[in-house]
Amino acid sequence: MATQKKTAKSAAPATKQRKDVELAPKQREMPPNPPSRPSKELHVFPNPAPERDYVIQFQVPEFTCHCPLTGQPDFAHFTIDMIADQYCVELKSLKMYFWSYRDEGAFHEKVTNTILEDIVKVTNPRFIRITAKWYVRGGIYTNVVVEHRKKGWKPQPRVDLPAHGFESGLLR
Repeated sequence: MATQKKTAKSAAPATKQRKDVELAPKQREMPPNPPSRPSKELHVFPNPAPERDYVIQFQVPEFTCHCPLTGQPDFAHFTIDMIADQYCVELKSLKMYFWSYRDEGAFHEKVTNTILEDIVKVTNPRFIRITAKWYVRGGIYTNVVVEHRKKGWKPQPRVDLPAHGFESGLLR
């Protein structure tokens, strides 16, 4: 009889555990390759067409950092226009680099200039312009535009082409 009582007592917690497992929400399993992490390390690859000037444009519409004085979040849309020389910046590392600012406090002017300096340091481009359009703060929008020109680089003359209307092939 003592054995039966032990079994009955030990069966009760097991039943309770089973109910808890059944009621627990299903959790997603960790992927075989862990998710990326923020990083200040920018990677490069050789420019596939170093013989010509061409523009590479990156749009970063979800930049986030926070105000170093108030701790409130700051949001910006960054546009990077770059004419590479020997190296181009690798896209995923650029994404992780921008992500690394999420928990940092930074003034708009400082963070925009730092990003320019870091990209110039690893790519040494012929030209780069970064436009940071900061979302409203206290009723004021702030835009910060910074650029770098490689010493001795001469841009090609601008070619203005005639504007043409959009044609979709559909009858109107």
